[in-house]
Order: sequence, then structure tokens, then C-alpha cells
Amino acid sequence: MPARGAFILASNHVSYLDPVVVAVACPRRLNFMAKEELFGSAWSCRFFSSIRCFPVKRNSADLSALKEAMHRLKEGEALALFPEGSRRLDGASAAPYPGVGFLAAKLNIPVVPVFVGGTDAALPKGARFIRISRISVCFGRQMRVDKKLSYKDIARHIMENIRHLQGLV
Repeated sequence: MPARGAFILASNHVSYLDPVVVAVACPRRLNFMAKEELFGSAWSCRFFSSIRCFPVKRNSADLSALKEAMHRLKEGEALALFPEGSRRLDGASAAPYPGVGFLAAKLNIPVVPVFVGGTDAALPKGARFIRISRISVCFGRQMRVDKKLSYKDIARHIMENIRHLQGLV
């Protein structure tokens, strides 16, 4: 984990608990892209902004979110992303969005892959309460991306590194 300076922390995503677990486990203060639906009311907008989240339109190339991410990274901050976009409830891997590849290549910053396990049992889909369950977080070694690859291929490579960590938890 870089002690200072910009980096991207890229994680799998299976539960609403994942952002909280990643933030607690990481020794650095993190910024998060969060689905814009979370910013629907004035109260929720203030709350999510206060914990360093900013909105992203899902299922599209959200240029304003990418610009905000680039701004925060250029300021030397850390950014946590879920490259698959939304929760993968079936545990299967989805094709990652190329935005993580774009940011890593364009800004030439390291990516730290992380795998979170057990959050799907602690807060499964439809659950109203958190269940007591073992949760594991495995941080991989920081990696630099090959800027010669397409952003989509960089994103796939990052997801491969995240999935590799699954066998270590």
C-alpha cells in the first residue's frame, strides 16, 4: 500500500458492506465513486460527500465522474473503485468497465488489487440486518499497468489480479 501519493484500490463487489469494509481495512483515507442514486436527497448528498464519495452514472461513460476522479488522484489522494460497476450477487465475474484502466494508464499511478470475502454472507441480498459472519480482506501487491494495452484489457488484467487473491482468503 503506498504510504502517500495517488493510487487506485480496485476491489470485487458482492455486498453493500464492501465499501465500508474496504475503508476500514485500508490504512489510507479513501475516496469512492458511488452510484448517483445514492445522492438523491439533500441529506444523502451531504452524507456521502462528507465521507469522500462522489456520484457516477452507471452503465455509461460518465465524463464528470472521471474528471472528478482524475482531480482527486492528481491531488495525491487514493481512490477506491469496483471495476465491475455493481454488486455481483452470483459470485461470477463480470466484464469490468474500462474506466479503471483509463485512470491508471492516463495518470500512470499504481493499482492495488483487493479481494473482499464474506460480506455476501454478512449482508446478503434482501437482508434487513447484518449477520455475524467472518469477513476477509486481502490486499495484493501494487501493480503498474502496461500503457500499451487498451483500457479494457488493463481493466481485465486488474480483475484477474483481484480474482487471484480470492484463493488466498
